[in-house]
Amino acid sequence: MSIFNQKSKFKVKTEVRKVKQAVAPAPPKKSGGCGGGSSNGALSRPSLSAPSSAHGTPRASPIPSSLTAAAAAARRLNNSSHSPESKVGSSSSTGTASRKRRAPPSRRSPATASPAPVLSDSEPASDDDDDWAETLDRSKRRKRAHTEDPSRRLRHPKLWPGQGEEEKARIVHAVDVAGLADKCQPVMGLGRDEVAVRLRYPGAKYYERYELVWGKDKIDGAVDIMKVVELVASTYLTGSEAKPFLDKNDGICRRLEKSKNTQDGKGFKAALFEYNEQLLALQKSGAISKNISALRGIPQELVEFILDQVYDRTVAPKVDLLAKYENGTDNVYGELLHPFITNIFDRTKLSSGMVFVDLGSGVGNVTLQAALERGCESWGCEMMENACNLAEEQKKEFAARCRMWGIAPGKVYLERGDFRKSERTLAALKRADVVLVNNQAFTAQLNDHLVNMFLDLKIGCKIVSLKTFVHDTKNAANDVATSILDVEDLTYPEGYVSWTNAAGAFCISTRK
Repeated sequence: MSIFNQKSKFKVKTEVRKVKQAVAPAPPKKSGGCGGGSSNGALSRPSLSAPSSAHGTPRASPIPSSLTAAAAAARRLNNSSHSPESKVGSSSSTGTASRKRRAPPSRRSPATASPAPVLSDSEPASDDDDDWAETLDRSKRRKRAHTEDPSRRLRHPKLWPGQGEEEKARIVHAVDVAGLADKCQPVMGLGRDEVAVRLRYPGAKYYERYELVWGKDKIDGAVDIMKVVELVASTYLTGSEAKPFLDKNDGICRRLEKSKNTQDGKGFKAALFEYNEQLLALQKSGAISKNISALRGIPQELVEFILDQVYDRTVAPKVDLLAKYENGTDNVYGELLHPFITNIFDRTKLSSGMVFVDLGSGVGNVTLQAALERGCESWGCEMMENACNLAEEQKKEFAARCRMWGIAPGKVYLERGDFRKSERTLAALKRADVVLVNNQAFTAQLNDHLVNMFLDLKIGCKIVSLKTFVHDTKNAANDVATSILDVEDLTYPEGYVSWTNAAGAFCISTRK
């Protein structure tokens, strides 16, 4: 007989829990200075649009059986019209890249989009240009890490020092998922034989291949490139080193933006060529290696962008696989988005010397975010086969991308199977400092099993969940969870999960 069907010997006074607003409202949506920028679940409202990634690729949005047919239809309509990357809760806790992270630039077809303003050196700048230039002001330009960890060393052990050859990391190039071969169309007045370009990254000698094309729900190559250039200059370079890139009048970022706005493909390619050459010179001089070695944290914008790059090249092209789940079971997929996860990391004080475990990790988004953002040992366990397969693809691409960006993440472990039976996962739980479980759609039986597992957690371990494990009934004093957990009930604002734009509740429990 389960221990939950027996009369407990525990006589612990039921605690009174206060509800607090835990997360600041999501920041207003805006694009980055040089271009477009840029993880779990509940019931949705049909009138709300689904979240999207930084580049507009669609996120998974399987609808739980508890949603009405009308809500499901409305969500599919929203997904198709806004090209979002949305997902809805797996036995997994987390979700993918931002999942409602930062608002992506809309991907409108050049044929249907409203004409971009034509700018020239002789024309006065618009108000929007003034705003853009202000973001590049040297006094405000330097990107700072959301949190800094004195114990963390960010320099990747295989960072190219600027001399000698290096082994090429196998990445999924942008052109592999968004190119002429995928029925995309050339942009900025370029011919089909002129769209191929290459992009250099700070941690590697080799390039990523792009094509300057547009396609519905595809990576926007020009926007992606502009964001990389801006992030490299603002994160990896000192003020004087970054000036040729970020000068508000004639810097490389400004020229890329102007060329895109004026549909000047040749001008865009010329500015990109100059960026590649100048970054190579900085790599050879040792400036990049020196600057990365001095970092103790990663700007949140860069964290989200790297995770989005990984997701857009691995999960987004196969996102329909995540819609295959079993109704009425614990196997429903959904994601907590980047800002929500960062807030969780802040509140639990997750750092590089800790162990993080995501029970029901889906495609691995949160597991990867913990490793990148905080540098900690990061574990995930998932039992849905399609999600596991995509998680493995993400892990491989994640390792290669981190190397290209010159950043060393924490160790990542992704386990397949039932987290109640996975020996490696159960062993990691005994060492865990922070545990995440998106139990929004879990059955009562599974939540009871989890409480039993929590008996093995070390004192002080933080458990983050969408639903409390403490039963709010007159018999709560006899509840096992009450006897081992101190619970804080919290709320999150709109736009922090993949299955709805609505605000919701979550809690952080501490093992007594």
